[in-house]
Amino acid sequence: MQEGVSVWQFMAQQSGQLIRQTWTHLGLTLISLILAILIAVPLGVFISRRKRFAGLVLGFAGILQTIPSIALLGVMIPFLGIGPKPAIIALFLYALLPIVRNTYTGITEVDAAVKDAAKGMGMSKWQILTKVEFPLAFPVLMAGIRTATVINVGVATLAAYIAAGGLGEFIFGGIALNNSNMILAGAIPAALLAILLDVLLSVAQKFSLKRVRLVYVFLPFCILLLCSFYLLPSRIGGRMLAGFTPEFMGREDGYLGLKKVYGLNMETVVISDAMKYKAAFEGKLDVIDGYSTDGRLKAFDLVTLIDDKFIFPPYYAAPVVRQDILQRYPLLEGILNRLSGLISDQEMTSLNYRVDKLHESPEKVAHDFLTSKKLLQSDKSGPSGVIRIGSKVFGEQYILAQMYKMLIESGSNLTVETKTGLGGTKICFDALNNKQIDFYPEYTGTGFLVLLKPSKLLIFRLTKDKNAVYTYVQKEFSEKYNLKWLKPIGFNNSYALMMRRGQAQKLSIKSISDLTNHLKQN
Repeated sequence: MQEGVSVWQFMAQQSGQLIRQTWTHLGLTLISLILAILIAVPLGVFISRRKRFAGLVLGFAGILQTIPSIALLGVMIPFLGIGPKPAIIALFLYALLPIVRNTYTGITEVDAAVKDAAKGMGMSKWQILTKVEFPLAFPVLMAGIRTATVINVGVATLAAYIAAGGLGEFIFGGIALNNSNMILAGAIPAALLAILLDVLLSVAQKFSLKRVRLVYVFLPFCILLLCSFYLLPSRIGGRMLAGFTPEFMGREDGYLGLKKVYGLNMETVVISDAMKYKAAFEGKLDVIDGYSTDGRLKAFDLVTLIDDKFIFPPYYAAPVVRQDILQRYPLLEGILNRLSGLISDQEMTSLNYRVDKLHESPEKVAHDFLTSKKLLQSDKSGPSGVIRIGSKVFGEQYILAQMYKMLIESGSNLTVETKTGLGGTKICFDALNNKQIDFYPEYTGTGFLVLLKPSKLLIFRLTKDKNAVYTYVQKEFSEKYNLKWLKPIGFNNSYALMMRRGQAQKLSIKSISDLTNHLKQN
């Protein structure tokens, strides 16, 4: 991303993509909302007539509301796959409670005397509902729809994690890339969209149902039709489909670099790291980004494509520590450096496999490795205190965090707090700079490209030399941030493109150039 560009300039530069994402976001929100209205309003009417079911229905809808949104999306994946369908169903479930509750409340609060008068005039139950109860309950019902709409606009940002698109692509990409402009480019339109829809619905809330023309009733369904274009299959003509994380999509050593250096141009969707491997294994995606030491390579029988033009720089892992912590606890550096050079690429892949595929706990995997290397001590020394370790949200980082915790607590009087599962590079780095954590494992390539953001000339000059990259980030972090890179752990967890083994063999694709040529020929 360009340095010194304001958020408004960035949004202008990305206007085409921003419009597409906003339209998709609107579609996700409105489709799920209209489906919720079609189900929740009749359900609210039903429980207003059969009040013995009210507690059960409202309780169930309330439970759905308490389920974390990312967990609900994850539950949908095995049944509906990736893409907009699970996102729409999840948003539909979130919208049920406010609409059911307000429909029930609005109808039950209609004055009994008014309903008795309607009966006395000879009205049928249907006439009472449509001509008396609904008009009187309409403001309360619309308040529930407004609440559901605002909730759905916010929750729809998470749809980007499962390749459903929306403004979450910018938000999560910005978090991963330490790019505030990108975060705001997603957050500002999402906030404006929520405000706009709420204002429009507040106007509709003042309508009198008796004066509303029939055309307005069908207007939401016209909007639904217009917004549902992206429900069509992502693949057209059987072309290959790639799924990349938000971070990979925006990096020069990611999809941007692949397009520039290799001329790679293929249909892509944005998807979270947690979802992409299984999606590739099940054939929903043909190509994904990943890490060369990831245990899921073996677990899902994937192969890495050779980076024959060397766009992926070295990613050697090492702890990044605040200098003031090392000064306060001088023995800490020696303890952390006990892992230096001890874990090879193959060993890290095996450790990751035990966590990712065999579902062993990171604590057990870390303990077994340290025991096998005879690194755990029982002679504690030095001052007491608390060290806070951070980690990113994938298995390898959990393992490393546990290794460092065990090394510190077995070889010193320090106690350790772990803050694992931090969302990405920006969150970890900001937590470190804000003194919310004391160190975390980072990768030289990420420190170099994402955090320091060097010039293209410097990238070209340094990326092929692992020692040059490490020396550069060590010097720059010390001078700019007062942070110290300790000795590398040993393994190189570089970016890689991955495919199913069988598919790669069938198409004779071994390198990224092979993939590019195959796409051009087909």
